[in-house]
Amino acid sequence: MGDMRSLAFIVGTSLFESKIFEMFELVSVATEYGEVSLYRDNRFIMVPRHSVKKNIPPHRINYKANISALKKFDVERIVAINSGGSLKKEIAPGMLVVPHDYINPWRIQTFFDSEIRHIIPSLDEETRKFIISRVKKVGGDVVERGVYIQTTGPRLETRAEINFLKNFGHIVGMTMANEATLSKEADIPYAALCSVDNYCHGIVEEELTYEKIREASKRSLSIIEAFIKNIIQK
Repeated sequence: MGDMRSLAFIVGTSLFESKIFEMFELVSVATEYGEVSLYRDNRFIMVPRHSVKKNIPPHRINYKANISALKKFDVERIVAINSGGSLKKEIAPGMLVVPHDYINPWRIQTFFDSEIRHIIPSLDEETRKFIISRVKKVGGDVVERGVYIQTTGPRLETRAEINFLKNFGHIVGMTMANEATLSKEADIPYAALCSVDNYCHGIVEEELTYEKIREASKRSLSIIEAFIKNIIQK
């Protein structure tokens, strides 16, 4: 689908208020797992994981269709933008994390439902370094390593769950691990830039509400837009 291999972005709630999609053409792609609407030009592809209508919750996202659509375009690599909550007091809301590993031992997504295949899951180190360097160029406060723990959603985690998970990871989210595993199976290099929108339930005394999370997500918008534009313009 074109002479030049594309770089793909998969983006989420942090870009709900963004005008960046206006830079691209909206197209639909048919896959064996369903149709995907995405934005593209001749060099870049942008997939809104919650759909162009911004209405699909994380536990109902068609991850297989999204990754399959990008495989059809023969993308060179995937740079994901994810949101999460912090399990560490030193990783404050407003900071950005580029995970080096993840935990997701439940409801694991796979393309290999009908054959015996065992991949070794990992995040792509070259893509991680690329993300880190570009975030620094636009002045982002970035944590260069961290373990991302994916929970199922749509609800947030209980205090007891967070008290358990904080011993094993740095941030919690509901989307990245699914994409990372499927991308590895599809042989597409994948890494993510995660915006920290809140402290997880019980990490600090302040009450956690979804409204506060959304407000924090909006505050991350400018730096994430600058990060994407830096890649596109360079």
